[in-house]
Amino acid sequence: MPRPPYLYFPFLMFAALVLVVGLVFLFALIQVGAISIAFAKLGLNPNQAVLVLFAILFGSMVNIPVATRPRPRSPQSSASRLRRPYWRLPQPQNTAATQQRIGLNVGGGLIPVLLSLYFLQTIGVSLSLLLCLALVTGITYKTARPIQGVGIGVPVLIPPVVTVMAVWLFTPLEQQPQTAYIAGTLGTLLGADLLHLLSPRTRPLLDAPFLSIGGAGTFDGIFLTGILAVLLT
Repeated sequence: MPRPPYLYFPFLMFAALVLVVGLVFLFALIQVGAISIAFAKLGLNPNQAVLVLFAILFGSMVNIPVATRPRPRSPQSSASRLRRPYWRLPQPQNTAATQQRIGLNVGGGLIPVLLSLYFLQTIGVSLSLLLCLALVTGITYKTARPIQGVGIGVPVLIPPVVTVMAVWLFTPLEQQPQTAYIAGTLGTLLGADLLHLLSPRTRPLLDAPFLSIGGAGTFDGIFLTGILAVLLT
């Protein structure tokens, strides 16, 4: 019997690779464009937006040491109680260290705080801003969880959703972008990291040798909250 005809594309794999690379590049352009729009709504020009974006991304790899304390020992892991699709779970750290170092992440902690202070000079402190900040801080604190050997994990979508709802309810239209960024980033930073670091209830569960304020499991939440909250207001 004659062999059935078949199709042969010698450059099929190359074409598929080009297509995948092109789609990734297009997606990156869309993301950068969306981020530029968000920063433009905050009053930053395109050059400032690109500078801030790269500073945040590269700053996420840098932690400034701020404190050292005895490392607590947790009797059991809390990671098993978390649902993996909703959490960013980095790999557990070394368990041999006896001291716990605490650092401030540049991209997820220092830069968002400085930007928030800059935007605060524009809109000033108001009751609506304080209400939004308190709401985001409280709900983020309740939903964030200590992860043994890692730090703190926060559901990525909860802070931006809460921020947008609070801003829509309490904030005048002309102040919504700045309020969304301030309340979203500072609320996530306070609720997920700082309050858990200071809480006697959760401190014993934070047994990682190094804790990053604004980094590790909370960087994604802080970064996405700042961008998505501004885009949706």
